[in-house]
Amino acid sequence: MQDILTSYFWSGDAIRSRRVSDIVLSGTLDVPEPPARLLADWERETSSRMVLEPGDVEVMPLARARMRWPDYTRCVQAVSDWASALGLPEVPGASDIALMACRGARYHHDGEQYGGAAFCNLFLSEDKGLDLHFPALDHRIPLTRGTVVIFDTGQPHGVIQRHSSGFNAAEFAPECDCVQIFLTWELPIEDAHVGDALKLAFDIDPLTSLQLDAEQIRVNGAPATVCPESGRWCRDAESQAR
Repeated sequence: MQDILTSYFWSGDAIRSRRVSDIVLSGTLDVPEPPARLLADWERETSSRMVLEPGDVEVMPLARARMRWPDYTRCVQAVSDWASALGLPEVPGASDIALMACRGARYHHDGEQYGGAAFCNLFLSEDKGLDLHFPALDHRIPLTRGTVVIFDTGQPHGVIQRHSSGFNAAEFAPECDCVQIFLTWELPIEDAHVGDALKLAFDIDPLTSLQLDAEQIRVNGAPATVCPESGRWCRDAESQAR
């Protein structure tokens, strides 16, 4: 039986509840390769200016990148056109945007910080043999330049080697060319178009919402964490005993 995931998220000054969506929207867009000097800048940033350990996901300097990226607007417009075709007008235009880098990604969810959002990611690196993996959904998306995805922040996910069944830090050693660069947008989960696209149900557990003062994900009504290597859910008591 599939686990029931519930997100408790801030809506103004109150905590609301909602079902975590099992829908992942994805496609491949025709976006140009970033210019060579921008790729070189990203390589320096990830190899020497920041500590990007296996499994880490870190913020990159977007303002500096835009100065060296003549096709930035074209990339953003491609995502906007794709989203509009899926019934998401004006997405991601009005949403917060960030440039990110990852050396793979341990399995995790983002519902403790971004429960009020869905993520929209546009991957900018070439195919390096990595997949975006949603273990609870048994769904893998090969990462290539132009891969675009929209998914619920409460759904566990990771970036793993294509031949692997889970996250293994040894497969992302510093000498490996396995860094992915991507743009990410936070889409407001309460936006009607976002809710419709992900088929969300809201206020499914109002009594628990009244008792909480922090965003969180519960599995079958109980607190739980995600195993960073396998992606499976562990009850908090089980996690603490490991």
